[in-house]
Amino acid sequence: MGDHQADRRAGVDVRDASDLPDADTIAAIATPPGQGGVGIVRISGPDAAPIVTQLTGSAPAPRRPQFRHFRDADGRAIDAGLVLYFPGPGSFTGEDVIELQGHGGAVVMQLLLARVLELGARLARPGEFSERAFHNGRMDLVQAEAVADLIGSTTAAAARAAVRSLDGAFSETVDGFQRTLTELRVFVEAAIDFPEEEIDFLADGEIERRTRTVATELGALIDRARQGRLLRDGLVIAIVGRPNAGKSSLLNALAQRDTAIVTAIPGTTRDVLREQIQLDGIPLHLVDTAGLRETEDEVEREGVRRALAELDRADHVLLVVDDGEPDTPEFAALDGRTNVTVLRNKIDLTDRDPGQAATENGWASLAISAQTGAGLDQLRATLKAAAGASEGAEGTFMARARHIDALRRAADHVDLAITRLADDRAGELAAEELRLAQQHLGDLTGEFSSDDLLGEIFSSFCIGK
Repeated sequence: MGDHQADRRAGVDVRDASDLPDADTIAAIATPPGQGGVGIVRISGPDAAPIVTQLTGSAPAPRRPQFRHFRDADGRAIDAGLVLYFPGPGSFTGEDVIELQGHGGAVVMQLLLARVLELGARLARPGEFSERAFHNGRMDLVQAEAVADLIGSTTAAAARAAVRSLDGAFSETVDGFQRTLTELRVFVEAAIDFPEEEIDFLADGEIERRTRTVATELGALIDRARQGRLLRDGLVIAIVGRPNAGKSSLLNALAQRDTAIVTAIPGTTRDVLREQIQLDGIPLHLVDTAGLRETEDEVEREGVRRALAELDRADHVLLVVDDGEPDTPEFAALDGRTNVTVLRNKIDLTDRDPGQAATENGWASLAISAQTGAGLDQLRATLKAAAGASEGAEGTFMARARHIDALRRAADHVDLAITRLADDRAGELAAEELRLAQQHLGDLTGEFSSDDLLGEIFSSFCIGK
């Protein structure tokens, strides 16, 4: 991030490195443990250049690779490689940053790091380079988190979404909402402060209409963020249906091992079974549940209660029905839900062709056989699309649970502002709700984030990033 993209964002507090509680010089190995062709030791802070001058015997030249020998205290060569010097503030952290690129052996890297620490640097904490970039205005909190998400991406779709967040697509959208809310607050407060003006902004409904537009657009942003979270965290899938419909057989087929007991006796599964699998790199959290039916068995009744509870926690529901059974009373338990796919199972016994079937109860339907595997490829494609790995996910950005929570809280306050304007005609209260909405958006990008939250976020990063 070579420009001051974050610096120009309204409300972001950009501080000089000297303002930070840890303005000393930090260092860490920035490449993975083990052997490799190249290993990198990264240094950031005010003493980076003097340390490298002592290490190599000459001062580093800004932004120009230089071949140098790295020497210990007795002048003996530790290694030889390239020195890359990025003076602050035009660096990743906003401070003077130097990368020492040597041979990627574990012992060589440790010797080189030990020498750098001996010359005055200290070992960096996990995520401390990115944390300094955030504090120095080189990126906001969403972009900093995208760094870790990009490193941890398990699919091409997740990597592309993380890059979009890192490039500022998510942050710029949030900034747009901040500007719109600021304009609305100005109009509302003007109407409060100057009631004698000829145009009453509160009475003519214009502010209310614009606030409703913001609420609609925030809802769309929450949907996009939810899709991004699925790419990062995976999809929680609840498998539900009547006893003996083939739920456990489906779990075993997707997991490709015998996780659940399968018998011809209805009600074999009485508790919740969980299995995590990878589908082309996308984590899927499968939850097999007890069969949905009325029962006098106390244990099975508790299993049904837990099955219904899993429905509320699931990102997607697979409703398994026996293709040979004409009645589907279990549909009633899922009325009002949109995240459902009906699976017409046991088509090996009914001679139905596998694949897409007629829509049922407004839900997509697939004909499959968990026993033979027929139709499971179409099911896997459906699950990948639900997780955001389809071609239509090109505009998705990476998001986390905390992002969605902040957006929802902001949306709640925008809805309350509409109520204050439409029902109460209370401009002061509407203005306060809009201010609170802005504050939650500020929590998202880091404008108002607490030190505890920042510590929790950056401690999850790898050392050297």
